[in-house]
Amino acid sequence: MIAIIDYGMGNIHSVQKALESMGAKTVVTNKPDDIKVSDKVVLPGVGAFDDAMQELKRQDLISALTEHIKSKKIFLGICLGMQLLFEKSEEAKVSGGLGLLKGTVKKFENQDNLKVPHMGWNQLKIKNSACPLLKGIADNSYVYFCHSYYPKPYDEHIIATTTDYGIDFTSILWQDNIYSVQFHPEKSQETGIKILKNFVNL
Repeated sequence: MIAIIDYGMGNIHSVQKALESMGAKTVVTNKPDDIKVSDKVVLPGVGAFDDAMQELKRQDLISALTEHIKSKKIFLGICLGMQLLFEKSEEAKVSGGLGLLKGTVKKFENQDNLKVPHMGWNQLKIKNSACPLLKGIADNSYVYFCHSYYPKPYDEHIIATTTDYGIDFTSILWQDNIYSVQFHPEKSQETGIKILKNFVNL
């Protein structure tokens, strides 16, 4: 069973539909008990870092998510769900992150030729082809982004892909049982569906 966390901050049902199209059994939930009995967890997210952390706290989901990850069960963070794994964000004025990965979340600097947010199709540059999410994914494949902030992990060994938007930022990371993507695989057509299928097959 894959638990898709509904804390009011994600494109929940398109993720669920994509996973179920591959035969995965899913539950959309905000209940800690559902997380505890699930084999895998997906934490989607769009919106603001502070709001997301406050909702996770309000719904008493933080300890269940942390326990899931620390017990070595499979986890996938999507977009804001990736950023929340880190210790802090330049966006946040109140909340720290979950602190499950060492690093910070930074804002894209305004540049004359680059708009913020970074929105649209861009390429994945593979840094670690051993990452299971990348099975069958070609270097420079296109995926769909919509974000103003990006994660900067302190340990560069967990970076599976980068993407160029004025700088090379982390677009997929992999550390043990933790997988996260900065783009929206459910909106990324064939490449995104393949990445989600690889996740289902873990």
